[in-house]
Amino acid sequence: MQEVHYTYYESPIGLLKIGGTEQYICELSFVDEPDQMVYGEPGITEVMHQCTEELIEFFHGKRKQFSIPVYQEGTDFQIRVWNELLAIPYGKTISYMDLAKKMGDPKVIRASASTNGKNKICIIVPCHRVIGSDRSLTGYSGGMWRKKWLLQLEFKIAHGVQTLF
Repeated sequence: MQEVHYTYYESPIGLLKIGGTEQYICELSFVDEPDQMVYGEPGITEVMHQCTEELIEFFHGKRKQFSIPVYQEGTDFQIRVWNELLAIPYGKTISYMDLAKKMGDPKVIRASASTNGKNKICIIVPCHRVIGSDRSLTGYSGGMWRKKWLLQLEFKIAHGVQTLF
């Protein structure tokens, strides 16, 4: 395992912890409590700097797709789910059932939803774009208010729609 460095970015919706190596981003998570902060080896890698720049562009409505490399350890199934999340277009949502069907079996809805919740790279791996079958906002480790904010930002930029939920 490569050495992981950490830095922080104060986004419009709270402090984000960025974890990365020389080659990829392996964590992007919200920090709501001081004890969630990590103080490790100093040094921001080039890919972490690029991540911060791309996040700034995203929050300003100038970036709809991220180009930085990401990596999460997981089972083959989990990696497939996270790859499906990466395929959800900016400004669009899918349901947990849609996600399970994309995995090839509607019966894996719970496993797909559980994997969605284990995503360690929020925003870039857009787990916030998965909603309930009844179009309701459901589950988001960063808090429902952030999920709603992210979806509204994307819908506003992509479709000129001010509010979605």
